[in-house]
Amino acid sequence: MKLLIERGILLSAIQNVQRSVSTKTTIPVLSGIKITATHEGLQMTATDLETGIETHIPTHIEDQEHVQIMEEGSIVLTARYLFEIVRKLPHSQVELEVKQNYLTIIRSGSSEFNLHGLHAEEFPRLPQVSGDQIFSTSSLVLKEMIRQTVPAVSTEEIRPVLTGVVASMQQGELRFVATDSHRLAQRNARVEASADLAFDNVIIPGKSLSELSRLLPDQDSLVDVVIADNQILFRFGQTKFYSRLIDGQYPDTSRIIPASFKTHVHVATKSLLDAVERAALIARDNDNNVVRLNIKADQFEISSNSADVGKVTENIAADDFSGEDLLIACNAKYLIDALRVIESDKILIEFTGAMSPFLIKLPDNPDYIHLILPIRIY
Repeated sequence: MKLLIERGILLSAIQNVQRSVSTKTTIPVLSGIKITATHEGLQMTATDLETGIETHIPTHIEDQEHVQIMEEGSIVLTARYLFEIVRKLPHSQVELEVKQNYLTIIRSGSSEFNLHGLHAEEFPRLPQVSGDQIFSTSSLVLKEMIRQTVPAVSTEEIRPVLTGVVASMQQGELRFVATDSHRLAQRNARVEASADLAFDNVIIPGKSLSELSRLLPDQDSLVDVVIADNQILFRFGQTKFYSRLIDGQYPDTSRIIPASFKTHVHVATKSLLDAVERAALIARDNDNNVVRLNIKADQFEISSNSADVGKVTENIAADDFSGEDLLIACNAKYLIDALRVIESDKILIEFTGAMSPFLIKLPDNPDYIHLILPIRIY
């Protein structure tokens, strides 16, 4: 294999695929990136057997040649060394040449590195994901759905299904739900799909979605999603992102979402977030990271106390209030996580009682809700 490529393009591709490189493995080939050169361009692949990323660099981009393939072939190079070397190369052009015994020469300007590679046949093949469960959505919408639900996934492996986000589809509406049994986040969005496409209980690992979110472009573009028996594929631009799905039955979360409420409060998102973050400075030193919300018609008080540290009390203005006065406590981190992913200036919080779950909603957008279970304080 022998090729010439622009350093910036090569570095960007390495940065993308190395998100799926295994960092803790006894299988050496999983620590590497597979590089394949054909007459069509350069393909780079990485996998940790849970996720896989494949990106293609065509020889020509907008009629300009960026990759020159002199000799086709493939090699696996250790991702950590490849990234650091390419990042530090002195020239805008990089030459890669594979010699006998998988010795790979990387040249740029006056620099020359010799790296020992591995046979590409040892590299695991990524799954061939195909099926009729296909839909398309905006990359910006998908990023927002991930950002607003992944914080609620469980980090405990006791119930593996809760470490993922469950996806379902009905009548062209995609729904993501995540819960760790203490809180729940739900986000809906309209997508491009056939009228008869419907599925449920597609559980995508939260870690996979977090990596996907970092990989998705910040400018709006189309993402194709393909769901198979135990895999899901996201296609965008010249990149494919694969993830295994989690086996098991996700719990029916619809039953825990209250249908009626006794107290309704409209409040400025940033004002509440800032106040809770200040209260959390004290709350993190008490037993359950507890903050108290004392809600009345004329005040919205946020407080926290710790026997060893002290206490904090702050009042913020509520834009609108209706219903019964209420004193409720919750985990400060859960409330902060919910507020940080909200772009809207205002939120609506609805309560059913001091020991019942409360909902955070967007007044002008019913597609997102966040539910938090309270903590008993007496």
